[in-house]
Amino acid sequence: MKLKTKKAAAKRLRMTKSGLFKKRNAGRQHILGKKTRKHKRQLRHSGYVSATDAKRIRKVLPYGTN
Repeated sequence: MKLKTKKAAAKRLRMTKSGLFKKRNAGRQHILGKKTRKHKRQLRHSGYVSATDAKRIRKVLPYGTN
């Protein structure tokens, strides 16, 4: 039987060719006035999911996402 992809995870995460999951950093939507310029600048860059979380993500994204 085919497995279903969790669409909420598919919208937030992308799988790279090497098998890592790329994510966007949280904290960039609102209440930006109290955050420093440096902090906001660092939040622009995306990051990678940790190896422990990647195991759980592979279950909700069985076929990966592009």
